[in-house]
Amino acid sequence: MHLEMLPDANAVARKAAGIIAAAARDAVEKRGRFVLAVSGGRTPWQMLRVLSTEQLSWGQVHVVQVDERVAPAGDPDRNLTHVRESLLNSPLPPDQIYAMPVNEPDLERAAERYAHTLVQIAGAPPLLDLAHLGLGSDGHTASLVPGDPVLTVADRDVALTGVYRERRRMTLTYPILNRARQILWIVTGAEKAAMLDQLRAGDASIPAGRIRQEQALVLGDRAACGT
Repeated sequence: MHLEMLPDANAVARKAAGIIAAAARDAVEKRGRFVLAVSGGRTPWQMLRVLSTEQLSWGQVHVVQVDERVAPAGDPDRNLTHVRESLLNSPLPPDQIYAMPVNEPDLERAAERYAHTLVQIAGAPPLLDLAHLGLGSDGHTASLVPGDPVLTVADRDVALTGVYRERRRMTLTYPILNRARQILWIVTGAEKAAMLDQLRAGDASIPAGRIRQEQALVLGDRAACGT
């Protein structure tokens, strides 16, 4: 795992967008498509807005969700709402943003359907070109949250959590995240500093510490890096 410290969240967002753009160009050249998994957060929305200005082969870009809250369509709690808004001005075909189906009455079946969608766009088993992850102040990443049974899921790429901060979640699991060709962490804010230290140490007592560190890059601002 490599850590790069940047002055502030704005610099982190811009650097992240550049890294994703470079990965997209490389993937399209080598494999004809680029599959990006995105998490939520203020800095990531800014990252996607910057990414939307890049000159890419947008017709070969596919954006999937790392996780999503079980909330109504258009709800500000939904990551999808912000992903679509952030990429609104890009040439990305709207149907190449793949929404987690969290409004289905049968959420277990919906998770299975999303896993099948991932197979269709990223192979069997699905291989993400780049997974963007965030780090919670409690050590969670994606919606792999402390103490939830989802942490033990080893036979599915998509699963459901219990209630966490008033919402159930649908999330990618460790198997698919740990298969990703590249992991890009975005960590900003002083409240993340202690967890960032544990993440870098590979501390498996926090959910984020169970993500493989090979091919992983952390972009952190000065506050998160404790300086």
